[in-house]
Amino acid sequence: MPVEFPKEKFPGSVRTVTLGATAESGGTRTSTVSVGGEKALPFMHFEGEMPNPPVIALEIKDQRPVDWSPLLLEAWGEAINDPASWANAAEKAGARLLVLNLSTVDASGSPMTPAKAVASVKAVLAASGLPLMVWGTGQAELDNQLMVPVAEAAKGERLALGICEDTNYRTLVATAMANGHAVCARSPMDVNLAKQLNILISDMGMSMDSILMDPSTAALGYGIEYGYSVMERLRLAALQGDQMTQSPILVTPGFEAWKTKEAKVGGAEAGIPAAWGDWKQRAIGWETMTAVSLLESGADIVVLRHPESVRLVQQTIDQLVHVPNLA
Repeated sequence: MPVEFPKEKFPGSVRTVTLGATAESGGTRTSTVSVGGEKALPFMHFEGEMPNPPVIALEIKDQRPVDWSPLLLEAWGEAINDPASWANAAEKAGARLLVLNLSTVDASGSPMTPAKAVASVKAVLAASGLPLMVWGTGQAELDNQLMVPVAEAAKGERLALGICEDTNYRTLVATAMANGHAVCARSPMDVNLAKQLNILISDMGMSMDSILMDPSTAALGYGIEYGYSVMERLRLAALQGDQMTQSPILVTPGFEAWKTKEAKVGGAEAGIPAAWGDWKQRAIGWETMTAVSLLESGADIVVLRHPESVRLVQQTIDQLVHVPNLA
């Protein structure tokens, strides 16, 4: 007797956003990345299309980070001392996207300048053909000074600029529109705030197919269930036809996981019980499980930090995407 699977059909869908521009489109990227387009909940292939599998981005910095776990520094080796080398290593590690995170000061401790920021962006673009996201320092006034020349210098490359928040989105959105880039819009774990920020950005004239939505999240064991719920509700609203929630979702499990005690430190000298097991295995597991959980809740882009996490998460994406169609 045949088994009939109950199916739910939704009237809405997630918009498709494309990052990067090849030579045919006026850029220099060797590939582009398209995310979104879903017409069903994550990996529910028998209910609707999922034309673009989730994508892994690797986060790199414009200089050697001083606050990252020793395990991350060890994993990237000498490449971590130079953004161009790091970008090249990240591409070899399997990333489909790069995130260049700018610092408030340079390696000598001097304030970051527009010229230095532009130089870092150009170095990364020259070293890797992957599409690029460039995120500012998190200080609104400084970011306004840095991101405008960065956007102008990379005109035609279809970057994703960030991070747009309700207090600083205007300058970033304006320069993104003027130079053909997309934006990353971040809100603090709230469906209505995420929707409101998209409304504010679109009211400036930016096309909705140039907005990535970052509703924020937390790491495994540190409140991930709340972020998971918000993402799930955003995706349901999008599929039910709410146009202001139909942007693809980007999240940062790498940043969240590697700031937890379980991932960042290890050993008895750090007060970590031996029962917690191998530090490296635990840390990579923390990042991987955080990322996979968020993929199940609707993430289209997960930003990671460790190359082994990239391999494990990509392996999981491949398995989920190729589940046989049960229709």
